[in-house]
Amino acid sequence: MEPGSPGVILSHHHQIHITVLPPHAVVVTISQMNSNTSSNVDYPELVAETLQIWEQNARWWDAKMGEGNTWHRSLIAPATERLLSTQPGERVLELACGNGQFARRLASFGVHVVACDFSRAFLDCARLRTREHADRIDYRLLDLTSEDETAALGTSEFDAAVCNMALMDIASITPVLRAVWRALKPNGRFVFSVPHPCFNTNGTTLLAERDDYEDQVTLSFGVRVKRYKGLTPQRAVGMVGQPQPHYYFHRPLQILLATCFVAGFVLDGLEEPAFDVSAGDLTLRWDNCAEIPPILVARLRPTRPVD
Repeated sequence: MEPGSPGVILSHHHQIHITVLPPHAVVVTISQMNSNTSSNVDYPELVAETLQIWEQNARWWDAKMGEGNTWHRSLIAPATERLLSTQPGERVLELACGNGQFARRLASFGVHVVACDFSRAFLDCARLRTREHADRIDYRLLDLTSEDETAALGTSEFDAAVCNMALMDIASITPVLRAVWRALKPNGRFVFSVPHPCFNTNGTTLLAERDDYEDQVTLSFGVRVKRYKGLTPQRAVGMVGQPQPHYYFHRPLQILLATCFVAGFVLDGLEEPAFDVSAGDLTLRWDNCAEIPPILVARLRPTRPVD
């Protein structure tokens, strides 16, 4: 099916059911959603404010993040690299590249990267940090929510695309996905990572419990899910001390994946990385929750109309 087929509407009034039939067909049926569910896909009215916030946060965020933190090194990068499976000489499009940390990592593998972000401040930080393999990275100022701007990415130009921990920060993802579909070669792949929509949201709480059973004391850690389908955009901090709280746009799995399918993608890879080393105390932190993944990493492939 073509992305954005006529009659397909994504809104808080509709439930979207998707059946993928190999090798190409995607069947989409739409029905009324429960009135108590208020999940949306896109919030174009918040694009400008989101940009303003990230311009204020970029330099502070760059100083704190550097070349990646424990989450990136232990969870995000390994899963993303496995699913992306790049080869030397390939062209990769990175969306919302931030300070360029992952673009530089890809370039070290012999990949040519076009790394985009809508924040000038972030791109300034990225260029300052790029001392090696600069000839393999093209940093571009680009508003991914603008179809006029993303047209510059071209058609069938890239072997792969990646978006690390950023879709939840983007107010409108429908135009982003359409742009990636157009920019990828027919056999390309798109890998994205997000905080796990089921377990790591502004509707969940980390729990620690101590159980006394006979002669043993057992520590258990988990997550309580208070809300899931109806979460609205909220401002919060990703790292303590950042100048301005930024928006998180929670999208339940059915909404997130449905938007990808309608844009012309099929899902063919998925990982849910979790920390595998327990701290062994009652500290409320994710590395004590070895059974619950805080991150979701997915791989999509663009479909093309059946001949």
